[in-house]
Amino acid sequence: MPLTVPIDNSDSDAIASGEIKDSTMTADNSDPFAPIVGQCDDMQKMFRLIDRVADTDSTILLNGETGTGKGLIAKALHQSSYRRNQPFVQINCGAIPENLLESELFGHEKGSFTGAVGRKIGKFEQAEKGTLFLDEIGDMPLDLQAKLLRFLQEGTIERVGGTGMLKIDARIIAATNVDLEKARQQGRFREDLFYRLNVVPIVTPLLKDHKEDILILANHFIKEESRVLKQGRIKLSPAAADVLTAHPWPGNVRELQNRIRRAMAIAVNGVITPTNLGLAEPEPSTKELKPLTLKEA
Repeated sequence: MPLTVPIDNSDSDAIASGEIKDSTMTADNSDPFAPIVGQCDDMQKMFRLIDRVADTDSTILLNGETGTGKGLIAKALHQSSYRRNQPFVQINCGAIPENLLESELFGHEKGSFTGAVGRKIGKFEQAEKGTLFLDEIGDMPLDLQAKLLRFLQEGTIERVGGTGMLKIDARIIAATNVDLEKARQQGRFREDLFYRLNVVPIVTPLLKDHKEDILILANHFIKEESRVLKQGRIKLSPAAADVLTAHPWPGNVRELQNRIRRAMAIAVNGVITPTNLGLAEPEPSTKELKPLTLKEA
């Protein structure tokens, strides 16, 4: 996997204005990791780890807050593996009601419950020969955790209402924004499943912890959005660059991308301002200046 092209960060004005061409793209634009941008040490370490495990069948556990790019990484891992031409199937375990999640994951047989008018093929079977991405794995109920554990141990599942086991060949990538170690200690997550999933843990950094990447990411999103919208040249004003680097980014990279999209929709004369971003300019220092004594003067 080619890593992102190095940038001379000493040229901060060029980065802020977007005048460094292709600074956020990889050396090979066909690379599945091209959408994942970062120059800081933590990001580069993550890239190297991903590169080593992408083309294996190792189970991956992605840990990180919402908006840090776990879904992008899961897709890139799949596209970099020998399973790339097979299905990539994803499911958010926290977005589906508990009484429906079992059927979504494992499928069901006709007549297995009221409303089961036909056989349903679940996500595991849909992912045969490919990759199953289990997002928000920390929200999976304990009884379904036991079924997932059986698959990880034996490679088999059973449909709801089924009478036999089905052998499934699928790689598992799981993601969570909760502390599974703490959930395990509290009895909300199975200890044996935790260790089965945590074969290769990958932590996605918070955006506030790699601020040197904020303007690089912002210009990447500007370039990508300009291509989609077929807009002309758009750049950040110096004040916009300042507010971007000063913002704490509770929503991480997703928040940055959404703010850039909003700003591009309302920017005037091809220049993005703090107002376009929905961010206030940093307040000037209000520290009271002490008068100099005659000696100090």
